Amino acid sequence: MTSLLRRSLMLSLAAGAALAAVPMAYANGAADFPNRPIKLIVPFAAGGSTDMVARLLADKMSVVLGKSVVVDNKGGAGGSIGADAIAKAAPDGYTIGMATVSTHGANPAIFNKLPYDAIKDFAPITNVMSVPSVFVVHPSVPARTMKEFIALAKANPGKYTFASPGTGSLGHANIENFMNLADMQLLHIPYKGAGQAINDALAGQVNSMTDNLPSTLPHIKAGKLRPLAVLALKRTDVLPDVPTYTELGYPGMGDGGWFGLVAPAGTPKDIILKLNAAAHKAMAMPDYLEKQKSISGESMSNTPEEFSKQIRAAIDRYTAVAKRANIRMD
Repeated sequence: MTSLLRRSLMLSLAAGAALAAVPMAYANGAADFPNRPIKLIVPFAAGGSTDMVARLLADKMSVVLGKSVVVDNKGGAGGSIGADAIAKAAPDGYTIGMATVSTHGANPAIFNKLPYDAIKDFAPITNVMSVPSVFVVHPSVPARTMKEFIALAKANPGKYTFASPGTGSLGHANIENFMNLADMQLLHIPYKGAGQAINDALAGQVNSMTDNLPSTLPHIKAGKLRPLAVLALKRTDVLPDVPTYTELGYPGMGDGGWFGLVAPAGTPKDIILKLNAAAHKAMAMPDYLEKQKSISGESMSNTPEEFSKQIRAAIDRYTAVAKRANIRMD
């Protein structure tokens, strides 16, 4: 055997051994997973609804897994910056993230140039929680019910305004959808974030807006905003007299926002299943359930396959909304 042939054979054997070792490395990684802290990326700023859900879940999953689950907020661009960071992380289970109906529903339907693919770049773990959003008006608006508000808007096309966290945001898409379903016209006032939108709604600078219930509820309780409808699976205990959009005759509005867990695509299935099981155990803890109730949340735990179907359904629904309302962003 020539030296060249011998060298070629040795290289081939070494390459084969390396390839054979890859599944074993993943198997060993899954067997002792986790053996160090896990990073949970939240694609929105601290203090919002996504952050609330993430921190509650991370606290309890840390107990279940015996390793810290550390929240890392990466807000900006409607959640796209954080979602991209999740997608581009190493697929080893040590970086996971929160997926929302914004990052994995409205954004893919509305934005032409997302840095991530909501389907191909992620491995769904489980949906976690549904939290209602609420449509509110300033008390100066002479409408006590949604029926009365719709009548006002129809009688005065374009007179009444609605605030959103920005053009192309989930709040924008939801109200555009509602205007289409109710056959009315409001004037859109986009802001740079929900905080600014709420401030002007409180001041009466805009007539209406929709936002996640936890961040709006204190202002509702103080009488500074009047709730007319909730986007949720059912009426919420904290606002028992406020109907859902479905009850009002608009099932096309859907059933509210959700918050779930995803990992980068390529994360080993065994690790995905371990994370799924840990999340479900965390969500069954009594103090978790108590805090979930305090923010009007509803459990949405499911399998990775079921969560994948929910993501696809959200993209399909908002794609139809964006087409009807002609919302498309670069």
